[in-house]
Amino acid sequence: MDMLPDDVCYRAIATRDARFDGRLFIGVKTTGIYCRPICPARTPKRENVTFWPSAAAAQEAGFRPCLRCRPEISPDAAAWRGTSNTVSRALALIAEGALDGDEASLVTLCERLGVGERQLRRLFDKHLGAPPIAVAQTRRVLFAKQLIQETRLPMAAISEAAGFGSIRRFNDAFKKLYRRSPSELRRSRDAAPALSTVTLRLGYRAPYDWVSILAFLDARSIAGVELVEKDRYSRTVEIDGAFGSISVQPGKNCLEATIRFPKVTALLSIVARLRRLFDLDADIETIGAHLSGDAGLKPLIARRPGLRTPGAWDGFELAVRAILGQQITVTGARQLAVKVVGLAGSSIAPELSGDARLSRVFPSAARMAKSDLSRLGMPRARIAALMALADAVAKDPKLIEPAGSYEETIAKLLALPGFGP
Repeated sequence: MDMLPDDVCYRAIATRDARFDGRLFIGVKTTGIYCRPICPARTPKRENVTFWPSAAAAQEAGFRPCLRCRPEISPDAAAWRGTSNTVSRALALIAEGALDGDEASLVTLCERLGVGERQLRRLFDKHLGAPPIAVAQTRRVLFAKQLIQETRLPMAAISEAAGFGSIRRFNDAFKKLYRRSPSELRRSRDAAPALSTVTLRLGYRAPYDWVSILAFLDARSIAGVELVEKDRYSRTVEIDGAFGSISVQPGKNCLEATIRFPKVTALLSIVARLRRLFDLDADIETIGAHLSGDAGLKPLIARRPGLRTPGAWDGFELAVRAILGQQITVTGARQLAVKVVGLAGSSIAPELSGDARLSRVFPSAARMAKSDLSRLGMPRARIAALMALADAVAKDPKLIEPAGSYEETIAKLLALPGFGP
């Protein structure tokens, strides 16, 4: 499996180098615990540690997660470790629950990726040091651990949100890994009676230029759908026909996301989308080092450390915004987006959004495909392209997804009217 040299790894943990957070995990032989390189615990002796490329690999080797440095909130570095495109796509699907539940299977995942089971296992072992099922199980346990410590959700709701399928499987996994029940890991004994608002920490590798990403989102925010205040970004969201909202603000070496959503099973997907929206898994050190090789870019990189590439809530919204923004200003595209929401979007009640100013939801592909956009004030050809896109995504919801094949997606989009290379 791919791994940094041992001397580099040990130096990283000895200095608690945040650049390596998520890029390696340390197994401590004397305690049976694995840690992040930034763990505040006393640095173990060199002969007592082993190094692993992923949390799943450490757990497969028999180590259990550290309760102090909390591996569940470390940034994900898999995509920045020279990971193959197939593994990156598989991880994106796993992050949204592709291997969760009784109906999920490795066979189905491989079919979506267009590879065989043996090939996928080989790629996962090479890049992550653990098979796909183990990676999915680790993600489930660590996400559940985060929900236990950072929310007041009932254990049954946490089990469902993390994708365990049953409370018994949930309890067994925790007793096996942590040697204690989920309830014993919760500091507060009081649980919320039902799903309400939860706030979760979303880790990243510092530095993070929050001011710049907030300014970018502010300039493109859609009135009624998004709200940008002094140090906070909020918006309405829709997943599988259910409405809710998210609100994000900076925390200590993390972003803090407050999520209001009626379906607990959507939490995993919401967190995955937020990590893409705010580009939280970028290896900023590697990117900066590479771009600094250019004489023109080097001073710009030094001047703006932590600059990220903002994403979008989902692929369909991003594609719609791209069409609206053709050959016009950012302000003009923003005004058109407001019109699109007015013509094809949905209303959301204040009790669901949490703020009366958040009153609209960006239209789904299915809703837009059935809407009349003739009053949008755009050239007919561009409106036709919007409608063709909406119809295509409504018929194939996986057309524009992060885990999709780049080549296949481009080919399908180029077949639509109004789309060109």
